Amino acid sequence: MTQERQTFEPDGRAVAYIDEGSGPAVVLLPAAGLDFAYLGTLASILVEEDFRVVRIGSRSAGTATMHDLAHDVVDVLTELGIGDAWIGGHAFGGAVARTVALDHHDRVNGILLLGVEAGTTVDRSAALTAVFGEDYAPDAALEERQVAALLSTPTPEWATIAPDTPTLVIQGSADEITPADNGFALQASAPALVSVKSVEGAGHLFVLTHPGETSWFIEDYLDWD
Repeated sequence: MTQERQTFEPDGRAVAYIDEGSGPAVVLLPAAGLDFAYLGTLASILVEEDFRVVRIGSRSAGTATMHDLAHDVVDVLTELGIGDAWIGGHAFGGAVARTVALDHHDRVNGILLLGVEAGTTVDRSAALTAVFGEDYAPDAALEERQVAALLSTPTPEWATIAPDTPTLVIQGSADEITPADNGFALQASAPALVSVKSVEGAGHLFVLTHPGETSWFIEDYLDWD
């Protein structure tokens, strides 16, 4: 396994990933329009706690549904010889994670939702600029393809919690992009499966600004499970 960026490209899909560490497998999927590099600190902390962390991006071109993006995740895991994993995602990445659990239930041990995507179109630019600075810009073409995948897939086919799938929601209490109410609403829809933890005072990019607290919630939950 390598800490270098790799590309899985059957059929020209070109899905980037980084595979690091050893132990129980955890997948991290980035938010819409973002490269998974910003998840690096969180991934490093989890690796230090003896998890194998695979960060996976979206295919670099072409149209896709949420089912296609979920299939890409499973194909990368198969390529790496990983039979099952905890699938985690930030915002849009969490929507992909839920789709993986619904479409490929036997490959998923549980879901980690870092902010709960509701499927609505919102302006993320202010939240991103506040952390990355004025020179930062998300990949507009990538985000457009990802939003199109979300909107072209019926909501129950990605937003539902898969049967018997333990789900941890971690969310920033001050997140205006994927607000805390989204997580509590998801918990209310499946109270026996969904647990919610809040990073107090944190905004949308809490995975970057509060990686230690985010990691602790994940470690504690997986140890309990």
